Amino acid sequence: MLRTAVFQSKAQAIPSPEARITELSGALNSASTAPQIVVCPELFLSGYGCGEMNHTLAEASDGSFTRKIGEVARAHRCCIVYGYPERTEDGVYNSAAVVAEDGSVVANHRKTLLPNAYERSLFLTGSGFSSFAIENWKIAVAICYEVEFPEILRSAALQGADLVVVPTALTQQWGIVAHQVVPTRAFESGIFVAYANHSGEENNLSYLGASCIVGPSGKDLERAGASDGLIEATLDKAEITRARKVLPYLEDRMRLRDFTDFIQ
Repeated sequence: MLRTAVFQSKAQAIPSPEARITELSGALNSASTAPQIVVCPELFLSGYGCGEMNHTLAEASDGSFTRKIGEVARAHRCCIVYGYPERTEDGVYNSAAVVAEDGSVVANHRKTLLPNAYERSLFLTGSGFSSFAIENWKIAVAICYEVEFPEILRSAALQGADLVVVPTALTQQWGIVAHQVVPTRAFESGIFVAYANHSGEENNLSYLGASCIVGPSGKDLERAGASDGLIEATLDKAEITRARKVLPYLEDRMRLRDFTDFIQ
């Protein structure tokens, strides 16, 4: 079993990393069960829609925000996944860090697919994907737009991932992604997905909310509404086995080679 939580944070027109940490700590204090892992949204440190402030607030992967997140992780004895603008010698990436319950950084993923001119004007493009483990659970990291590609979650599943955690910044016009695409990604690969979004208004953006924890059957275990807060679910790895036995997509995909003659 893996006690999992998603923190849907409240958007802020004026970025305040300190306020975000305070809100996260408060949410964890009110959790019904102590989560082993909590997932926060894309660019949680800065906010997605703050433009050049992403560069002003950007930090290295071991920066002061990470150290404060580490304090929260140690206090609540949980792993925390969060998005942040990562400063490197080359420039700034849209990244997600994974801080273990002892406060150490155990994974760091740089977004590989930047979906619009806004992101491409601010961030470099990452390469490769990251994973980490909590007990016998293998967990992969994707960021926002990446979850919309079936190949990415399928690859994670084939490499043994049980859960994919997805910090995101999804606005209201893209409800199809949260409500239909994310459950489909879980269903077609027989995998758990924890999808963490912002809520409310930030500058000219209106976030959807609708953060969710989805099981390998494609059904919601928990889903947030439009306001900020914490959602929680306990994941059972036996559900992966059951889902893949009923619909063995990962095995049957190999038969697709038999049909390649029809694809020109």
